[in-house]
Amino acid sequence: MSRNIVVESWEHTPIERQTTEIVERKGIGHPDSIADGLAESVSRALSTMYRQRYNRILHHNTDEVQVVGGQSAPHFGGGVVLEPAYVLLVGRAVTQVNGERLPYRTTAVAAAHDYLARVCTNLNVDADVVIDCKIGQGSVDLRGLYETQKQLANDTSFGVCAAPYSETELLALRTEEMINGPLKKDLPEVGHDVKVMAVRTGDKIRLTVAAAIVDKFVPDKDHYVNVIQELRERVLDNAAKLTKRDVSVDVNTGDNYYEGIVYLTVTGLSFENGDDGSVGRGNRVNGLITPYRPMSLEAAAGKNPVTHVGKLYNLLAFELSHQITDECKGDVEEVWIRIVSQIGKPIDEPQVAVAQLSLAKGVKIGGVKGTVDGIIDSGLENIHKLTDKVVAGKVRVF
Repeated sequence: MSRNIVVESWEHTPIERQTTEIVERKGIGHPDSIADGLAESVSRALSTMYRQRYNRILHHNTDEVQVVGGQSAPHFGGGVVLEPAYVLLVGRAVTQVNGERLPYRTTAVAAAHDYLARVCTNLNVDADVVIDCKIGQGSVDLRGLYETQKQLANDTSFGVCAAPYSETELLALRTEEMINGPLKKDLPEVGHDVKVMAVRTGDKIRLTVAAAIVDKFVPDKDHYVNVIQELRERVLDNAAKLTKRDVSVDVNTGDNYYEGIVYLTVTGLSFENGDDGSVGRGNRVNGLITPYRPMSLEAAAGKNPVTHVGKLYNLLAFELSHQITDECKGDVEEVWIRIVSQIGKPIDEPQVAVAQLSLAKGVKIGGVKGTVDGIIDSGLENIHKLTDKVVAGKVRVF
C-alpha cells in the first residue's frame, strides 16, 4: 500500500515572526456557528440512531442548515421577541432500510432543539425558534453492499491545517471561550453571540470584541456601560495570562451612548433580529478564521463522519499538524499539512499527503523526515478512529 506521503522543508517565515497577523473567532452563539452546531448535532444524532438500529452509520450529510433571523424589540429591563427565527435543516439521509421507514426527521428536529436549548440558555426554543426539517429521502438495502463499509471517499476534496497555534490565534480562541465559559457566572448580562477579531502589528495586539448583551439583566444604560467596562477588564486580565505582548481591547465599538445605540438583545443572540447564518461561513476545524494561514472552504460540520473526506481530512490535518509540532518541538517551527482524496478511492490512501516544514536553524530535513512520515502514515492508517470521536463530540469541527 502506498499512502503517497511527501515531507519537505519549506522556506517560509513562520507566523510568529511575520510583522502582521489577523485572526477571527466567531463564538458559539454567532448565527454561522449556530448553523454549524445544528448541522453537527443532527449528524451525530442520526449516526447514533443508525448505530443503535443497524450497528453501523448509514449515509447522510446534513451540512446545509440555514438560520433565518427573526425580529425583536429589546429594552432595558427586558424586551420581547416579535417574530421567531427560522431554522431549516437540509441535507440527505437514509430514511428507509429494507422497506422500513426510519424516524429521521423527528431525530433531526429533536437534536436541533436540544442543541439550541443547551447552548443558547437565554433562548426560549419553543417560542423563539421555528425548526423545519427538509432532509431529503434515501433508502438502502442492507442485504446488498453498502458503500461506507468499504471506506471509500465520497468526494474529491482536500483537508488542510497549520500548527502550532500562534499567540494571536490562541488569544482570539481563548478569549471567546472565556467569555462564553467562566465569565457567564459573574456577568450573565453577556450573551452567547460573541465575535473576537485579533489584529497584531509587531508586538501590539488589538482585540475587537462584539458581544450581545441580554436586556433582562440590564436595567438601564449606566448598568450597560458598567458591563462593557467589566467585560473589557476581564478580557485584558485573561490576555495577560496568554501573552506578554501589548494587548488593547475594544468592546462593542458600534455603540453610541449619546445616540442611544447599544448592542442590546432579548436572547443574547443576533439572529433574534434579522441576522442570518449558514454552515461553513464561520470557523474552520481549528476553531478560527485565519487569513494568514492555509484554509479549506469545506464545511466540516454536518458531513458524515465515515467517508466524507471534506470532514475527515480537515480533522486529520489538524491532528497531524499539532502532533508533528509537539513531537518535533525545537526542530520544526511550523508545519502545513495538506491531504487530497479522489472519489471512490480508499480514504486511507489519498492522492497525496503533504507536510511542509519550516525548520529551526541548523536542522536538516533528513533529521525529522522519518518521524513526520511515520506520524502521517499512522494517522491515515487509523483515520477510521476519527468517526467514534466525532460521534461522541470529542473533536472540534468549528
